[in-house]
Amino acid sequence: MHFGLFIEEARPGQTQALAFRDVLELADAAETFGLDGVWLGEIHFNPGRSVISAQMVMASAIASRTRRVRVGTAVQVLPLSHPLRIAEEAATVDQLSEGRFDMGIGRSGAARTYDVLGIPYGESQARFRESLDIIREAWKGKPFSHKGDFYQFENAVVTPRPFQDPHPPLRMAANSPETFPQVAKAGLALFVGLRDLDIPELQAQLGSYRDAWRESGQPGRASVYLRLPVYAGETERSAMEDARESITYFFKRHAELTQAGLGRAGAGPDDRRSARLERLQRMTYDEICRTRVVFGTAPALVDRLRALQGELALDGIIIEPNAGGLVPAALAMRSLRIVAEQVMPAFK
Repeated sequence: MHFGLFIEEARPGQTQALAFRDVLELADAAETFGLDGVWLGEIHFNPGRSVISAQMVMASAIASRTRRVRVGTAVQVLPLSHPLRIAEEAATVDQLSEGRFDMGIGRSGAARTYDVLGIPYGESQARFRESLDIIREAWKGKPFSHKGDFYQFENAVVTPRPFQDPHPPLRMAANSPETFPQVAKAGLALFVGLRDLDIPELQAQLGSYRDAWRESGQPGRASVYLRLPVYAGETERSAMEDARESITYFFKRHAELTQAGLGRAGAGPDDRRSARLERLQRMTYDEICRTRVVFGTAPALVDRLRALQGELALDGIIIEPNAGGLVPAALAMRSLRIVAEQVMPAFK
C-alpha cells in the first residue's frame, strides 16, 4: 500500500520563511523515512493557513532535493489557471523529477478563491472538464487547436512533453455523490477523505465509483487513496491528548468553510451542505477520533488502518501529520517517524 505525506498547513503564528522551512523539512523526512510520496495542497489568499499557493514551484523544489520519493499535487485546482500553462508546468516538474511526479486534480470547495480571481464558481465543473481534456491532449506534444466554452486557441504545441509515458498518473478528488461516477467514467484514480463523509457514506460512494468503472469498461482496477489525519503517540493517552486541540480546531474551521459555501452555485444542494454542517458542528472529540482520524500507538494504528484498508479496499493512505497545525513540530515529526518505522512495514 502507498504511504504518502500530505503537506498543506502552516503552524499558526509562524513566519512565512519558517513555514517554507517546515514544508521542506517534512519532504526531507518523507525521503529519509521511506515514505512513498509527498502530496502538496493548494491554498490561495489565506496566509494564516498555508504558504503553498504555487504548487508546481514547491513540487520542483522538493524534486530537486530528493532522489526517491514521489512528488504530487493534492490537488491542482484546474479551473483557476489556463490549462496549457498547467500542462507545461506539470510536464516540466515530471522532467525535472525524472518521472517521480503524480498529478492530483480537482476543482476545490473554496469558492472565495474563485471570487478573488474573478472566475464564477458556478462554472467550476464545466471549466474543470474542459481543462482536463485540453491538458491530456497537450501532453501528446503535437499541434492542436481547441474551441470550447472557456478556451480557444489555434495550433498550440506544448513543450516539454512529460517524462512519463503517456503522462504523469492522474488522480482526482471527489466528495459529492455525483462526482464519484464521473471520476470513474473519465478513467481516473481517486482521492477521498473523511472531512465531510463518514465511513459508511464513503463506502457507498466508493461502491458507485467502482460500479461505474466496470460499467464504463475501464481497464484494470480502480485505485483509491484515502487522505486522513494520522497521529502516533508513545502511549494511547499521549496520542489522544497531544492532537486534541489541533484536530478540534481543524474541524471547527472546516465547519466554518462549509457554512461559507451555503447558497453558492456549484457547491451542491443546500440541504446536503446544511446536513453536513450540522453534523460537523455537533461532532464531539470522541466522535472525531472514532470516525474521521486515526490516532493511537503504533499497534493501534496498524489495526485501524488495516480495518480501513479492508472496509474501503484502499490502495494508499495519505497522512495529514498535523491537521490544524497546532501540534508542536517536534511531536508531529516524532509521530511521523513512528508511523514510518512501526506502522508502514506492516503494509509493505
